[in-house]
Amino acid sequence: MLSFAKKYLMAGIYIHIPFCKTACNYCNFHFSTSMNMKNDFVQALLKEIELRNIYLGLETIESIYFGGGTPSLLEAEDLKQIFEALYKQYKIASDAEITLEANPDDIDKEKLLVWKQSGINRLSIGTQSFIERDLQFMKRVHTAEEAKKSILLAAESGFDNITIDLIYGVPNQSEMDWLSNLSMAMDLPIQHLSCYALTVEEDTILFHDIRKGKTAAPIDENASTHFDILMAFAAENGIEHYEISNFCKPGFESKHNTSYWQNKAYIGLGPSAHSFNKISRQWNIANNKKYIDALNENKLLFEEETLTKTERLNEYIMTGLRTKWGIDLSYIDEVFDKKKELMNKIGNEDQSLFEWEIKRSKKGTAFIYKLSNKGMHFADRIASNLFFD
Repeated sequence: MLSFAKKYLMAGIYIHIPFCKTACNYCNFHFSTSMNMKNDFVQALLKEIELRNIYLGLETIESIYFGGGTPSLLEAEDLKQIFEALYKQYKIASDAEITLEANPDDIDKEKLLVWKQSGINRLSIGTQSFIERDLQFMKRVHTAEEAKKSILLAAESGFDNITIDLIYGVPNQSEMDWLSNLSMAMDLPIQHLSCYALTVEEDTILFHDIRKGKTAAPIDENASTHFDILMAFAAENGIEHYEISNFCKPGFESKHNTSYWQNKAYIGLGPSAHSFNKISRQWNIANNKKYIDALNENKLLFEEETLTKTERLNEYIMTGLRTKWGIDLSYIDEVFDKKKELMNKIGNEDQSLFEWEIKRSKKGTAFIYKLSNKGMHFADRIASNLFFD
């Protein structure tokens, strides 16, 4: 049997770029709409890369992900400095997946050339919808036509690994609207699709607008129906559903996001970014000025949580059930010695109560437990039922 220690040696780097032109009404990520501190932030980021170069030990980096915020606001010189620092401090695989999130309105031929020359080989384009009414509701600054053109331009510029985001369950978004969104996406040269239900997070513009009666709240039943449409559409069009919210053409799973679900180590750089070294979690302070000021003094501002063995097992159950790979009983037996207990938990569950089932498929001599399409509607509840105390 292949040692799981070898299987999980690769690691990832996440870089949080905390700036946006405007605020989308649903977003609760850490960002600022002022660019005044951007140059100072980049210098602080370079310092953090240097100070935390031993966090991942000697593990090889298989993915780098620029998230935000809006990483497409970075200038060519910013990227040049960041990449130079990364390659100096970390061992990065020659075939590493390097993703940059970009808004459609930021994409032009010049920027695409800069990104490609810098080593970025995967683009995540924040489309959200191809319907103008949805975009206006979400307070997106790009149009549906700009979204289509940006994707086509990226493909013409040589990017052959493009993913887009779409949001469903938007108020007044009909079933036909959602199906139209999916059809338009598949007509474009993309290889990956991430789809998320619109959620109302506290302290977002959407949260306050709903409380004030300025806008309608999303309806859970509509989102559930849209999710069923999404899964059926993917199956009918040969698109692999490899994680609850993620779909791809064969061979185009996101290496970076998959590392989260497979409990690989990763380091998060930038304000609010999270890190995981398989033993503990860290999260940086979510304040641009404090982040910059601390690093100017060669200090790191973060909180840390050491995970118990039981907590690590529960996280594996929670993340594994979200994916096509499911939870591997060989891994649970080797690392946690809880195979029999987990099988008993699964066997004792009242499946009809939660309207879910677990599929079993042989993988060598092991069993992989997965959620059915029906079970994916209740993934969090199912996982919590299988947690250990």
